[in-house]
Amino acid sequence: MSNNIFTGCIPALMTPCTADRKPDFDALVAKGRELIDTGMSAVVYCGSMGDWPLLTEAERQEGVARLVAAGIPTIVGTGAVNTREAVSHAAHAAKVGAHGLMVIPRVLSRGASPAAQKAHFSAILKAAPALPAVIYNSPYYGFATRADLFFELRSEFPNLIGFKEFGGAADMRYAAENITSKDDQVTLMVGVDTQVVHGFVNCNATGAITGIGNALPREVLQLVALSKQAAAGDAKARRLARELESALAVLSSFDEGCDLVLFYKHLMVLNGDKEYTLHFNETDVLSDAQRHYAENQYNLFRQWYASWSAEQNLA
Repeated sequence: MSNNIFTGCIPALMTPCTADRKPDFDALVAKGRELIDTGMSAVVYCGSMGDWPLLTEAERQEGVARLVAAGIPTIVGTGAVNTREAVSHAAHAAKVGAHGLMVIPRVLSRGASPAAQKAHFSAILKAAPALPAVIYNSPYYGFATRADLFFELRSEFPNLIGFKEFGGAADMRYAAENITSKDDQVTLMVGVDTQVVHGFVNCNATGAITGIGNALPREVLQLVALSKQAAAGDAKARRLARELESALAVLSSFDEGCDLVLFYKHLMVLNGDKEYTLHFNETDVLSDAQRHYAENQYNLFRQWYASWSAEQNLA
């Protein structure tokens, strides 16, 4: 089972809207292609960034099918309120030729039960045995997958080859110390934008799934490249990676909050991607204060980055 899909830098795509607040699949595919052409190794769809709770099963699967048909390496999120629908997304991903699964825990009903989660994960992995998969660990889903459960599943499902950690520094270290360091065939993905350097340097991560990378793809690709060099012992790269991560800190921190999609869509609109102006719910909008803060921080970062790149001869 190859884990090549879970390496490098992978944006979690957001779902653009048409004027009537329906998914704009043409724009979705165009953005996926643009990000791959920029240097991203694959895309994720539909994770939290893709607004999976707000889409129908058919809409999600159409987005997946369109991305795959366009030749875009695609990892499919399996988030669902019930296992039956999660299994449907996994089976569909395998059917249309997607490249991997991001297995999301069961939510709401018995979400805190390890037995229920084991059954949920097992059903998803069984539905697409040829697709490499990572478990998506996030405090926002209300369940922490620990080493014992992970290796129980891996012993039965060899397509489970990794772990995406969305928690903070301590969670990332737990995954590295107790899961990926136990088996060198298991890969760790940095799942939150604020922990990229820590994930690569201290936790032996092989890749990063990014939100801010939708709006700042070249800068995030540079951060990942520097982090990889730092993980190999390059002292200058480690210093530069820390400087870049620090400058990105506020923009990256949007990834940790419930308004992450609202913020990152707005930053993309600032880039000229007008198809990200709307959200599926008309009431899902940033406040004026949030919008102004994001714009000020975005402008500050761009000014700093231009100066820093010239100073380091990195432009």
